[in-house]
Amino acid sequence: MGLVALLGLAACGGAGSTESSSQSAPAGTAAPRQPAVPDRQAEAEASASPRQDSEQDTTTAQISTFALDVDTASYGYARRTLQEGRWPAPGEIRPEEWVNAFRQDYAQPSDDGFTVHVDGAKLPQRDEAVLRVGLQTRASDSSQRRPANLTFVVDVSGSMAEAGRLDLVKSALLELLGQLAPGDQVSIVAFSEEAEVLASMTPLTAREELREAVSRLTVAGGTNVEAGVLAGYEQASRAFRPAATNRVILLSDGLANQGDTVWQSLSAKVKEQAARQVTLLTVGVGRDYGDELMERLADTGDGLAVYVSTEEEATRLFTTQLPATLDLRARDAKAQVVFNPSVVESYRLVGYENRALATEEFRDDSRDGGEIGPGHSVTALYALKLKPGADGQLAQATVRWQDPDTRTASEAGESLDSGDLAGGIWSEAPVRLQVDVVVAAFAMYLRDREAFGLDLPALREQAARLASVSEDPMVSELTTLIEKAQSVG
Repeated sequence: MGLVALLGLAACGGAGSTESSSQSAPAGTAAPRQPAVPDRQAEAEASASPRQDSEQDTTTAQISTFALDVDTASYGYARRTLQEGRWPAPGEIRPEEWVNAFRQDYAQPSDDGFTVHVDGAKLPQRDEAVLRVGLQTRASDSSQRRPANLTFVVDVSGSMAEAGRLDLVKSALLELLGQLAPGDQVSIVAFSEEAEVLASMTPLTAREELREAVSRLTVAGGTNVEAGVLAGYEQASRAFRPAATNRVILLSDGLANQGDTVWQSLSAKVKEQAARQVTLLTVGVGRDYGDELMERLADTGDGLAVYVSTEEEATRLFTTQLPATLDLRARDAKAQVVFNPSVVESYRLVGYENRALATEEFRDDSRDGGEIGPGHSVTALYALKLKPGADGQLAQATVRWQDPDTRTASEAGESLDSGDLAGGIWSEAPVRLQVDVVVAAFAMYLRDREAFGLDLPALREQAARLASVSEDPMVSELTTLIEKAQSVG
């Protein structure tokens, strides 16, 4: 019974689709006149985005628009919290980041753009369905990527003395130095109450100098994130190489207590640097973690936010994921889904609250979107109420992005008809779609204490079934996390 409401979710993924198209679009092409998203009018401040997780009637808001996001920090930190027997703070739950943390099996494009996947399934309740929109970029061979200028900004404040913080960061950095290529360059900045440059931009041919700089990372003092970030950007700007990937990587627990400590004022400074094509990756560590600061900085800095709690996770991030994704596939990537009001009565997107855009911003190439690297997938789940007996196209999904170097804008799209919906979410839908639904529903339960009618025992039952079918260790882990939530809830 709980499945009807189950999909007010936002997440990732997709498979099967029809009517695919891809084309170049001139930057700045004017958008057609379309109904605006009503919640945009209620924006609390200029830099904030409207909520899109309320039900939208297609007679007044048939278009959903948002910037792409590949963050996963919300899932990583909540997982640690549950494993320690604590209930995650509701404000730190972002369902789309949970689903983005799970593997998707979308086909990759043959070029440097996106493939668009659209599928869905009917829910047990009459005239209700879930729609999934999945976007995928092509993976790359790290040996063929462009060189990278990486500036590591490392928090060495007193709070980083806790086991699993600075010690984890240092070991991961040493591993990474062994993975990078000779054409790469690395700078290391340490910060506590003030920032200190331990190594200015140094080629990887001088690895021993960089390893010695890592060994000098020692804990002391307060946490002035502002000083560290600004010093890091200064180093990155001085050594900027147009033909390279230029990135600042902030490693911190995010517990700022000196300088500017709120994300709003820090973000303004980060945004200025992002406009100069220096992206930001935030890597969170620690039992106590400043989630909002790190996530907002990553969004403003055209990057992503991740969280690691174990040496295994840190090693995987720095030796496998980071080297493979140093290139960019797309700048300012945005998605737009147009629903057919003749078939869809209303829709609901949950998540992406910080990424929502007005309809007209989709083709406004001056409006910030998401930066997407090689091999990344992004997904959105929508809950639909269908008009009884109506047939035809449900929705058209389009992704727009700019080439990382030329800034030429391109688009790709895919549509789905009502007849292409799977007959039942748990019986006929693709396994990965079912996993996405369970993951997003669990996140919603942790955030709001309700999962659209599904309780924790029902979620655990579905997760356990899917774990046996998918043979995916992350789905098995999900089952364990749901059990942990049952014990502490």
